[in-house]
Amino acid sequence: MKITIERGALLKSLNHVQSVVERRNTIPILSNVLMRADQGQLSLTATDLDIEVVETVAADVAQDGGTTAPAHTLYDIVRKLPDGAQVEISAGEDGKISLQAGRSRFALQALPQEDFPAMSAGELPHRFELPAEALARLIDKTRFAISTEETRYYLNGIYFHTVDADGTPMLRAVATDGHRLAQADFPMPEGAADMPGVIVPRKTVLELQKLVEEEEGIVRIGVSDTKIRFEFGGVVLTSKLIDGTFPDYTRVIPEGNDKDMEVDGKKFAEAVDRVATISTERSRAVKLNMDEGRLVLTVTNPDSGSATEELGVSYSSDPLEIGFNARYLLDIAGQLDGDKAIFSLADSGSPTLIRDGDDETALYVLMPMRV
Repeated sequence: MKITIERGALLKSLNHVQSVVERRNTIPILSNVLMRADQGQLSLTATDLDIEVVETVAADVAQDGGTTAPAHTLYDIVRKLPDGAQVEISAGEDGKISLQAGRSRFALQALPQEDFPAMSAGELPHRFELPAEALARLIDKTRFAISTEETRYYLNGIYFHTVDADGTPMLRAVATDGHRLAQADFPMPEGAADMPGVIVPRKTVLELQKLVEEEEGIVRIGVSDTKIRFEFGGVVLTSKLIDGTFPDYTRVIPEGNDKDMEVDGKKFAEAVDRVATISTERSRAVKLNMDEGRLVLTVTNPDSGSATEELGVSYSSDPLEIGFNARYLLDIAGQLDGDKAIFSLADSGSPTLIRDGDDETALYVLMPMRV
């Protein structure tokens, strides 16, 4: 194999694939990226056996072939090369890769490409397309609520499934960790109607989010009972799904909350952030006191003092005092894009429903804390 490629193009592709590679591997080949040169293109593949990312980039191919190279080392080398540099990469018979750019020369230890594991997706019977920005939004609105508790592994991802929302077919993303729930909808794309409900793992979600943020086109999605594949802009990401049953999340979405409070979403987020400064732990409760037309936010820390802030709100129900985890409240407040945030409350011990006044396709549920 012998190629020449512009440093910026190689760096961008390596950045996409190398983040899948675990820093510590008991299987040496999994620390490497597979490089294949053919017909004017270089394809880079990385896997951790649960996720596989393949990216294809244009290159000047002098000799077809393939090899593997240490992913993080190769990325660091290319990252430190000067902008605009032409990078020459060749694989010799001696099991080494030579990389040359200007007066810089590197020789890296390679492993045979035959040892690199291939992750076959098998049949993906359910296929549909989504705009990249729609997929990015579904992920952005829900990923913060993914559980990190390994014992409840079926909550360690986003649950994608189809629903009938008041007569409108929707593709829905849901994540919950038992303390909060995030849900976002998008009109169901053609071909998704019979798709099974699937739980996409947290690591896949994070890798996918980084990739689709830069994409403006269409994402082609294929789904089976055990795998999911995303294809867009020269990138193919294939992932195993979490083998588990997502709980019936609709049971925790309150329906009888009759106390509504409307508040400016941005001002609310800023006020929560300010009063939470007093707290040494982000998990400490922020107390919300609601009365006719006003909201008082309070944080009390026995070690460092207290903080209060008052906001004008639209609220006309009975006075109510309720406490929430400051970090959870900030996570949800950060998702509210509209001018108004609508809180639907019942009492100080029941879950609260939070909506964006300008976006009816997303909702959040937050469990209160004792204060």
